[in-house]
Amino acid sequence: MGTRNGQALRMALTDREKAIIDFERGWWTEDGVKDLMLRERFDCSADDYYGELNRLLDSPEALAYDPLVVRRLQRARERRRKMRLDGSTESGGLQA
Repeated sequence: MGTRNGQALRMALTDREKAIIDFERGWWTEDGVKDLMLRERFDCSADDYYGELNRLLDSPEALAYDPLVVRRLQRARERRRKMRLDGSTESGGLQA
């Protein structure tokens, strides 16, 4: 998101960003290992993908695009952060 005269400019989601949200909506319904699907579909490592996803989860445009998926992923991210702070070893699918 850029700025103009000190005000934030909203930018539309790119096709890649929409594809990431769409993928997160139902990747588990597909056959295959998620990390391999990420590499094939998005041509990046899992670390790069999760970094991009986490930035996307803070985007108002992503929330407007698919509020249910984005809020679900935000809640999962927050649960994992709390578990790390509490010293729990339970893990979920999305890395934060």
